[in-house]
Order: sequence, then structure tokens, then C-alpha cells
Amino acid sequence: MNNTVVQLSDANIYQGEHLVLQSVNMNLVKGEFTYLIGKTGSGKSSLLKTLYAALPLQHGQGNVVGYNLRDLTRKTIPLLRRKLGMVFQDFNLLPDRSVYDNLLFVLRATGWKDKVEIHNRIYGLLEQVDLKGQENRLPHTLSGGEQQRVVIARALLNEPAIILADEPTGNLDPDTADDILMLLRKLAQQHDTAVLFATHDYRVLQNFPARIIRCRNHRLFGEEDIPM
Repeated sequence: MNNTVVQLSDANIYQGEHLVLQSVNMNLVKGEFTYLIGKTGSGKSSLLKTLYAALPLQHGQGNVVGYNLRDLTRKTIPLLRRKLGMVFQDFNLLPDRSVYDNLLFVLRATGWKDKVEIHNRIYGLLEQVDLKGQENRLPHTLSGGEQQRVVIARALLNEPAIILADEPTGNLDPDTADDILMLLRKLAQQHDTAVLFATHDYRVLQNFPARIIRCRNHRLFGEEDIPM
């Protein structure tokens, strides 16, 4: 259990009153890269939202980075999310703040106070995502790929146990999407961070193979039990 970052057992995933996924069983371990695939509307986003407590788990058991999803409160949800990194299709960067200040905002919001540690953390991650020297630029002056690199840096700020990525390359051209995917995989490996990468771009699965979990017919299937 000590390497397990996500465990769901007989979990039903709801969007409001609507049952989206039934009898979900899933395990993710530290450092593992996994694709979550399925058609639009198949339940990928609802599953991710359940993992970061935007949707409550109403049936079954779920544990994410040591937190029981059935026992979460207003006080513990922020603590859970500090152990998660999130990367979305929409970058959700603060438009009136520089790249540096976007990252600074997250660190201050999660309790960082030492100015030297903050400075070192931000500049270290900007170098890792190949944005060294871009710290003073505003988001709208960056390309889509550059903005997503800022988002990846933001996701890694607090050394998360897992990154939840919801269609993170959906707004990018194929070459840029490949660059972002390779970067995310490389950094996750370096940081020993698990990644659950939701996508309906089957091209990336062929180009960059990894474990696959599929949402289909209100169920979750691993590669070994995907129906033809």
C-alpha cells in the first residue's frame, strides 16, 4: 500500500444524480504513467473530478494520496489537493500576472513563506520546463505550448504524488502536443510522480505507449480486460 497513490474499489462515479461509471476498481502507484481514454462523455473528467474531490464519492471506497474520499471535509479537501498536481486543457493562468507571479500565487496560497526557497523553487521549475528567462512575460504573450509548460511547472510546485491531466494537449497542434507529453513524462519520471493522463487523442497512445485504462459503457477497463 505504501506505493499506492490511488485506489478505488467498487466505486460508482456520479455527475449529480446521473451514474457515469459503475463498479470502478483502479490502482495507481508512485511514478506510474497511465492513459485514461474514452470517447467524449464517457466519464473521464468525472472520474478525475472525483479523485480531486470536485465530485463526492457516494458509493464504494476510494483513497487518494492517503485521504479517504468518503471522509473528506471542507478542511481536508485543500490538504488533499496540495498533494495533487492538476493540468487541464484550459490553462487557467491568471491573465494579469507574469509567469513568475502565477507560480508565486500558488506557493503563497499553499503556505510557502521563505523568499529564497520560493525564488529557487520557481526558477528551478522554469528551467526544467524550458522557460528560463520567460518569468516576466504575461500569459497572453506566450504560445499555447509555452502556457501549458507554465501549467506543468505550476502542477509540480508542491511535489505532488500524482498529476491529474485532463486533455492537456487538446488545444495544441500535434507537434506541440508531442512536446508537452514528452516533457510531462520526463518530469514525472524525474520527480517519481504518478500521472493519470486523460485523452481521446489515440495518436499519442501509438507514439508514446504506456499503460491504458479505458472508459466504456459506464465501466472502467484495463488493457487485459477491454472488450473488443
